[in-house]
Amino acid sequence: MGEYPSNMSTPYGFATRAIHAGQDPDPTTGAVNVPIYATSTYAQDGVGGLREGFEYSRTGNPTRRALETCLASLERGRFGRAFSSGMGATDAALRAFLKPGDHIVIPNDAYGGTFRLIDKVFSQWGVTHSPAPVSDVDAIRAAVRQETKLVWIETPTNPLLNIGDIAAIAEVAHGAGAKLVVDNTFASPALQTPLELGADVVLHSTTKYVGGHSDVVGGALVTSDEELDAAFGFLQNGAGAVPGPFDAYLTLRGIKTLELRMEKHSDNAELVAEALTRHPRVKKVIYPGLESHPGHAVAAKQMRRFGGMVSFLVEGGEEAALEVCARTKLFTLAESLGGVESLIEHPGRMTHASTAGSMLEVPADLVRVSVGIESGDDLVADLLEALG
Repeated sequence: MGEYPSNMSTPYGFATRAIHAGQDPDPTTGAVNVPIYATSTYAQDGVGGLREGFEYSRTGNPTRRALETCLASLERGRFGRAFSSGMGATDAALRAFLKPGDHIVIPNDAYGGTFRLIDKVFSQWGVTHSPAPVSDVDAIRAAVRQETKLVWIETPTNPLLNIGDIAAIAEVAHGAGAKLVVDNTFASPALQTPLELGADVVLHSTTKYVGGHSDVVGGALVTSDEELDAAFGFLQNGAGAVPGPFDAYLTLRGIKTLELRMEKHSDNAELVAEALTRHPRVKKVIYPGLESHPGHAVAAKQMRRFGGMVSFLVEGGEEAALEVCARTKLFTLAESLGGVESLIEHPGRMTHASTAGSMLEVPADLVRVSVGIESGDDLVADLLEALG
């Protein structure tokens, strides 16, 4: 368990907390970086005599604890739990909240993996779900039932970049006796802190912006509710979807530059979005930083910048969209997002294939780009050349 550290309880800036929270120099050697504790078990000083509470690395590991403490600090929460993947964190959160007969409200454009888990797995255990647009608070209110235990949102959503008003949705959820989970993967805590806006839990695929270098897979749950954290901790240990110490180390290493990277991601995404709006083969550009985006005002209210994700619709349908994805040179055709390098994908055929035929199906002419931190002019030129 990573509880908010006493040395970071004062209002230090984000970059300071990213570098120092949970990461004091090693007391034995003075090592500035948190050591990679590559051990499965720990010596006990007599039966039950645990050193710093560690007994087995599925239950707890010092490198992982440093990461969990840092994540909690960045999200302004009290408790952090790290998982082996974003879906591992998602599964733990759903199981902590839901039992047979319960109901969950999800975005009508949710990430495909989240939808697949709820629709194909939790539905088999008597959990029902209703999709609603995150941008429509009244629609979310209407989707809530007596048996609703959880409202689950992404903002911005993946891949349509819709914006949900976190404070307003929290009020709806809490008014119905439900909890609010916010998937903050697209924004990262550098741009948005949902717990401060009323969310009960923040979820991350730390694979994305938090790690930031496309070299590690991970997930996280952050909350200030001690009872919820205990439930997450029970499943983290009992189900065992935990990251190894090297994974925790790589994620911590990425976190140190998160604020710097998110500034550059946002700078470049703004350049890309503006350039795409002027291209004749682009039907529509979807980016919260554009004043034309219907969620722009809400995003400006609750986000510090608008992030590095841009989606756009291509004239000519699916084949034209696939052609654009195949023609870029700097934007690598690949799933995932949030790394320092730019990526491009066709959500309908790739990350969101599981939504085909459902209410959550994404447009066939949609292209999603994760704008990296390369030279912005080069990225714009690459996309314009691919569009022809």
